[in-house]
Amino acid sequence: MATTTETRLSHSASSGAQPLLSIRAVAKSFGKNPVLRDISLQIAEGEFLTILGESGSGKTTLLRIIAGFENATSGEIWMEGERLDVLPPYRRRVNTVFQHYALFPHLTVEENVAYGLRVAKVPREEVADRVEQALSMVKMTAYAKSKPAKISGGQQQRVALARALVNRPRLLLLDEPLSALDANLRRQMQVELKSLQREVGISFVFVTHDQEEAMVMSDRIALLRRGELEQIASPREIYGQPATAYTAQFIGHTNLLLGEVKGSVVRCHSLDWPVMLPDGPVLFSLRPENLRIVNSAIGSAGVNVVRFRGHVCHQAFHGSTELLQVECADGLKIAIRTATRENWNGDLELEFSPEDAVAVRQSEERI
Repeated sequence: MATTTETRLSHSASSGAQPLLSIRAVAKSFGKNPVLRDISLQIAEGEFLTILGESGSGKTTLLRIIAGFENATSGEIWMEGERLDVLPPYRRRVNTVFQHYALFPHLTVEENVAYGLRVAKVPREEVADRVEQALSMVKMTAYAKSKPAKISGGQQQRVALARALVNRPRLLLLDEPLSALDANLRRQMQVELKSLQREVGISFVFVTHDQEEAMVMSDRIALLRRGELEQIASPREIYGQPATAYTAQFIGHTNLLLGEVKGSVVRCHSLDWPVMLPDGPVLFSLRPENLRIVNSAIGSAGVNVVRFRGHVCHQAFHGSTELLQVECADGLKIAIRTATRENWNGDLELEFSPEDAVAVRQSEERI
């Protein structure tokens, strides 16, 4: 049975294997404006790493530094034991797929894919073989003679991928390549791109501001905030165990509950539950789907639960689920995700398990 990417990553980490790419304390400033601050992370062989962040977080700048289109102000980048950041872009075994595919409109699909090889003066016979192989990888062989204007946006994206893959890079960088696609095609291409990455076995570094896209496609997510790494983890971990309040709020919906711990019990407004934390103020993230509406006929889902009552003050339809805003008698407002029903109103009895309230750090503000 083929080894999964997660297994390979786990094995690499446990065996101390050398990472494919090592980013070491990279910083970048434009004049007096710092864009990246002390970024350090490692990318494993065959990994799909997503750099996630809002506009202005520095994610594209980091990608351009890896590619060689920007120089870091400080820090180093190493690839397979070789210093990468001192090499010009054309000597790095790194290729980039941009948001705008930049296909030559006057060239056919196969000519677009072959362009870089011809510039590099690769022998004609080898060019033909490598172009055919690259188009086959992205399932575009049937469109080899077509011009870019005659194929769809999704197909153009595949051609851009083939053009990058034909150079046989060790690392492929993708700068929001799906952002120009409509929602349905974007979801389809997310699945296809992840499948292609597993098939070809090349490490991908994917930049996006879309949290859902990052969760669907990634082996790990590196969340950037104002030029700093907020958290690096698998999608499940970064969602279920956010390290900071910013991470909890940026990835999905959450309730941030500020409480005070005293004698192994935390109190937040009128709610309290046992914790194994030192005395003092603590901030918790509680996901809306981890709150349950108690059915009086069935009773509680467990013994060790926090139960309270609240009044529904807002209802938002999300297809198969509803997001309810509930206000408690003490003024505490909490969001709850539950199954869709035409009309939620009145008072509800609610509960959650203490282990679902995850302690997070306050995110420091930076100017």
